[in-house]
Parts: sequence; C-alpha cells; structure tokens
Amino acid sequence: MSRVQLALNVSDLAASIDFYSKLFNTKPHKLRPGYANFAIQEPPLKLVLIEQSDADRGTGPQGALNHLGVEVETTTEVQAAAEQLTDVGVKTVEEMGTTCCYAEQDKVWVFDPAGAPWEVYTVTDDNPAELGTDLGLEPKLNDGACCTPASTGTEPGSQAHEVPVAAGSASTCC
Repeated sequence: MSRVQLALNVSDLAASIDFYSKLFNTKPHKLRPGYANFAIQEPPLKLVLIEQSDADRGTGPQGALNHLGVEVETTTEVQAAAEQLTDVGVKTVEEMGTTCCYAEQDKVWVFDPAGAPWEVYTVTDDNPAELGTDLGLEPKLNDGACCTPASTGTEPGSQAHEVPVAAGSASTCC
C-alpha cells in the first residue's frame, strides 16, 4: 500500500498534535522534539508536523507547507519511480540509505514547476537506535540536507529551485 505524505510547518506543535488527533481520530505514530508524524489509515495519509518558530515558518498556507511525498513499501518501488520519472524527462535527486525524520529511508526527490518538493520514499528502519527514542534525548540529525535537497532543475521547461535548508535543523526534516 502506498499513501500520500503531507509535511507541514507548525509554530505550536502541541496544539497541532491536538487538532490533527481530533481531525483524523488518531494519535501520533512518532513523537520527537519539534516533530510528530501520524500514520493515518483512512484516508491513507502520512501527516508530518515540523515545529518552527513563527519567524522561520512564514505566514499563511505558503508558510505551512514543508514538502509533499508518496510513501511506498519497498526500495524497489522507489527505484522504479526514479526510473519512470527520469524516462519521462523529470530531473530526480536520489537519496538512498539516508537518515531523515528520525528514520532511515531510501528516496527520490522531484520538484514541480513552482519548486514544490515531492519525495517518493520508503522507510527502511522506522526507529534507528542511534537517533534516540525519548522526547528528552537530543536527536542526531542529518547534515541539514535532510528532506528537501536543492534541485538543479535542468529538465526541459523547468528552472532551478533552491529550497532553504537550515544546517542541523529539525525543521527541514520530514
């Protein structure tokens, strides 16, 4: 089963967790400092909340969107998506064996014409031991390129898209 992923920037994580728990009648699947994700069965959705200050988040719907994605079950499906996208002329950025969103993942990134980042990904380890599991622990984050690498945008009809990424910041991670 695959499902769509929606990653949102939120300024009040606790209030957002409360709201989305009520909206989708479910509790978060994973909680970490400044981060929560929901594995919603109906509709099939992976909802990710990434806490950012109001200044970093921006305003309105544009400030709310972090990135979009499609979660698939296997690395083979990620590789098939990368091949299919490349075959139709879409520039891809692959990240295999990356640690992001408090999980190990294989993924491929693409950018829509306006620069919105989309990932097709699979989680290969949902809770790597070295990342810590308690809210009180300091997580080990990726190098800042986690979840939204800059695209070169060299496919026909596209422009380069620079996606702001704060080094070492959980706010850029799904």
